Amino acid sequence: MMWVFAVLIVLVIGGIAVVASGGGDPLAPVYDDRPDVVVPASGPLTAGDLHGIRFTTAFRGYRASEVDALLERLSAQLPD
Repeated sequence: MMWVFAVLIVLVIGGIAVVASGGGDPLAPVYDDRPDVVVPASGPLTAGDLHGIRFTTAFRGYRASEVDALLERLSAQLPD
């Protein structure tokens, strides 16, 4: 009975190794689903311009709460 469990464990580890090495089904293609950030290239920014901006987050990236606080402060200082 012990040999059956040993063989099952080896098969499971082998299956994990095959999938980890790329032998299984590939992942779905990556596509960019982030919304476009559109701001005027020249001229002053308005509060409406800043309210529409949302930054994407990444692993070990910036803190979104800090960016949102900065945008809120800038939108309060700029004329509409």
